[in-house]
Amino acid sequence: MASAPAAPDAADSPEGAAQPGAGSRPPARLVVLVSGSGSNLQALLDAAADPGSGFGAEVVAVGADRGGIEGLRRAERAGVPTFVHRLRDYPSRPDWDRALTGSVAAHRPDLVVSAGFMKIVGASFMAAFAGRFINTHPALLPSFPGAHGVRDALAHGVKVTGCTVHFAEAEVDSGPIIAQRAVEVRDDDDEDTLHRRIKEVERGLLVDAVGRLARDGYRVEGRKVYIP
Repeated sequence: MASAPAAPDAADSPEGAAQPGAGSRPPARLVVLVSGSGSNLQALLDAAADPGSGFGAEVVAVGADRGGIEGLRRAERAGVPTFVHRLRDYPSRPDWDRALTGSVAAHRPDLVVSAGFMKIVGASFMAAFAGRFINTHPALLPSFPGAHGVRDALAHGVKVTGCTVHFAEAEVDSGPIIAQRAVEVRDDDDEDTLHRRIKEVERGLLVDAVGRLARDGYRVEGRKVYIP
């Protein structure tokens, strides 16, 4: 059986260990990181606020790498605490990474979700939240990793692409895959039209994947994620 959704201490989630489960337990605690409009964040907030959804998680804080963005305003409208760590405010990237890690850890998350967070986190963050840090990518990994997944898929001439929800690791877009969903590439697609359709699918996939992890628990063995 999966363990209770109380967050383990930093770096206390060994590979293969069962993670948050639901039943009659309190909702799993989510900290969501954003850099822009926060459309994926809004999907998570909406699911958490819907008493009939059975989502199994609540957003307890939202962090950002810049101020004045719509993602923070979405959190504030929902009454969710926010914090901001701008890279330029720190003498080094490791200092920024440690500050971000501390702010996330202060909210005792069971899961941390990168919802369009555009900064690459460092060693401190990955050590603290390994096996709990969720990311999305607008392609079917391991195909087309990196910042231009949609453009690269179009350039390659694929007929089907999609989106991936995965656990983040130190190497970008390399972690164990939680869920994927396909999106057809149309003959008249350009990067913008295809990306918009992928984002629509991605929002639903992220909510579904996070909800399943929160409600049912999970374990990671090697590169495989198992959800009961």
